[in-house]
Amino acid sequence: MGELAKLPNIGSVVEEQLRQVGITTLKQLEETGAQEAWLKIQAIDPSACIQRLQGLEGAVRGIPKKELPEEVKAELKEFYRQHKL
Repeated sequence: MGELAKLPNIGSVVEEQLRQVGITTLKQLEETGAQEAWLKIQAIDPSACIQRLQGLEGAVRGIPKKELPEEVKAELKEFYRQHKL
């Protein structure tokens, strides 16, 4: 288990996907941002879902995805709708 799997919402599968797209540290994830990180993951895993996007946002913020503010969830839902394959 690496650094990223210690973050909220990040398990071994998502950590491995992040590693595959060149994101291996919290700093890199923060700099990339949840939306861009999700797009990179979607490029290697077309089944990447809204829960993964919300999980990444929660990880960047250091909180469980269920604690994301409703307005953030709405923004992420719209982003997902526009970018899902």
